Amino acid sequence: MMIKITFPDNTVKEFESGVTAQEIAESISSRLAKEVLSCSINGQVTELNRPITTDATLKLFKWEDEEGKKTFWHTSAHLLAEALQELYPGIEFGIGPAIENGFYYDVLTPEGSVIKESDFETINNKMAEIAKRGESLVKKNITKMDALDFFEKKGQKLKLELINELTDGTISTYTQGNYTDLCRGPHLISTEPIKAIKVTAVSAAFWRGDAKRETMTRVYGVSFPKKKLLDEYLVMLEEAKKRDHRKIGKEMELFMFSDRVGKGLPIWLPKGTDLRLRLEAFLKKIQTRYGYQQVITPHIGSKQLYVTSGHYAKYGKDSFQPIHTPNEGEEYMLKPMNCPHHCEIYARKPRSYKDLPIRIAEFGTVYRYEQSGELHGLTRVRSFTQDDAHIFCRPDQVKDEFLSVMDIIMKVFKTFKFENYDAQISLRDQNDHSKYIGSDENWEKAESSIIEACKEKGMHAHIEYGEAAFYGPKLDFMVKDAIGRSWQLGTIQVDYNLPERFQLEYVGDDNEKHRPVMIHRAPFGSMERFVAVLIEHTCGHFPLWLTPTQVAILPISEKFIDYAQKIKAYFDENDVRSTIDDRNEKIGRKIRDNEMQHIPYLIIVGEKEAQNGTVSIRKQGEGDQGSLTYDDFVKKIQAEVREMTKF
Repeated sequence: MMIKITFPDNTVKEFESGVTAQEIAESISSRLAKEVLSCSINGQVTELNRPITTDATLKLFKWEDEEGKKTFWHTSAHLLAEALQELYPGIEFGIGPAIENGFYYDVLTPEGSVIKESDFETINNKMAEIAKRGESLVKKNITKMDALDFFEKKGQKLKLELINELTDGTISTYTQGNYTDLCRGPHLISTEPIKAIKVTAVSAAFWRGDAKRETMTRVYGVSFPKKKLLDEYLVMLEEAKKRDHRKIGKEMELFMFSDRVGKGLPIWLPKGTDLRLRLEAFLKKIQTRYGYQQVITPHIGSKQLYVTSGHYAKYGKDSFQPIHTPNEGEEYMLKPMNCPHHCEIYARKPRSYKDLPIRIAEFGTVYRYEQSGELHGLTRVRSFTQDDAHIFCRPDQVKDEFLSVMDIIMKVFKTFKFENYDAQISLRDQNDHSKYIGSDENWEKAESSIIEACKEKGMHAHIEYGEAAFYGPKLDFMVKDAIGRSWQLGTIQVDYNLPERFQLEYVGDDNEKHRPVMIHRAPFGSMERFVAVLIEHTCGHFPLWLTPTQVAILPISEKFIDYAQKIKAYFDENDVRSTIDDRNEKIGRKIRDNEMQHIPYLIIVGEKEAQNGTVSIRKQGEGDQGSLTYDDFVKKIQAEVREMTKF
């Protein structure tokens, strides 16, 4: 019996029933067959050796594809576990997923054994040895009883806990060599493609993120199909250390954390506050052009507000717990989201179809109780400010509003030179609509609006079915920074859920009541995370219009401090942000120290400059720029800023 296979370019070929994706790749080219790592059959990512018995759509994933990397690293996690099993007899295993850059496995080491950094080379060598064996990964579907019996005999009590939560008929294992793991897959068909391996870190982690449970050892690693890729990755890691926003933020005195204030609660210092306010002013200026109205809402709200919105059910465990007031039964919460407050603003008075769209924007601070082990500088905090906005519109306005939001996001990316980015359209599952709210008609309108908006912008966006939020489809942007790392910045989401929960209405041209559609958007995402990404993207060398200190004035000796102060006063009058380094240090030391502060311009003043009314100019990264009168230097700065701020 022949079956039809449809490829991503919509070409269709016939193959015998039972053919595998690996065999199909071989039929296309032997090179492709060597490079392909996994596949998707009718949208489900799976192994290359799975038989295809009916007509199907097929995608083949290589290392360059996210799905290919994820499969590669998931298999590498099993390879790590197999190596640890050989090196530490009696070790117990938790979970071992693929993550953004590599993989990890959580383990309980045998009593008396500790995995340390000095053990990494031994683990690396053992993993490489196993990979060379080219062990096949064999999937087996087993009953719940058999699974419990197998892992009990293995002494894997954590696996038993996981199995007890599974439904019979849905359980599978993967075996490679002498190692068998509870897993739903997918995996490589063998360990042979894993050519380069590096254990990168070890840390403590609570079993299932619960501080009351076992403290486990989390072993991190990364792997590649070529040694050259590993070498490039290690170079990137070294560069990433130099760009670490925590290090640069401390050097530039932008922000700080204090255990007395509380973990994960950033404190913005004067220079960081100045930077942040400029970012807010930049976005407010753009938003005003697009018809947004700025609002300010409280940092807390009645618990019932978040019960109504559904955020209490969704974020209750990850939120700071309710605040009890002196009035019995009265509870408030630190807000986990700004959306419910904005719904209340919309609902404060009757709305007509002529009033829409209504665009409400807020730099609103929200609070989530992230686990201590997951906190990381400004990228993962417990208090953060979203550049939030919500658009309430009619269904026929969704596409135009999407286009406008895309314009704003593109302006942000262009201004900050995020030139390399990917876009993903997340749509609902094509077959199972049961987990989504809203009518099919509204979903079809919203999805087609997003797709059409991307086409009109000439934006190539890949579509992922089943990745939509339960309340509507969305468009996400992943930008690559200066050293090739991906960060999610910018999201646009369509929501039918909150207007329904809050009973939002407008009177249509038919004089009937209708539900508005709600669009969520955040070009920065959060101020904290955006600043962290911007620091690491620019290595702290912010554009001149944004940087907290544009010029450092360096007098050669204390005799020229009066002249330096005269210059600074003139700079202040002309909106040039400057500082004087009046320390009793040699000029070479002053230059080095101020360059460490990532200040774009250093001007040196001594006897010649004081006599002539000039300044000697050094530019960050470019060295000596000659001399100018301080008035001409101000004009130069102003011209550069004007050119940069044509947004």
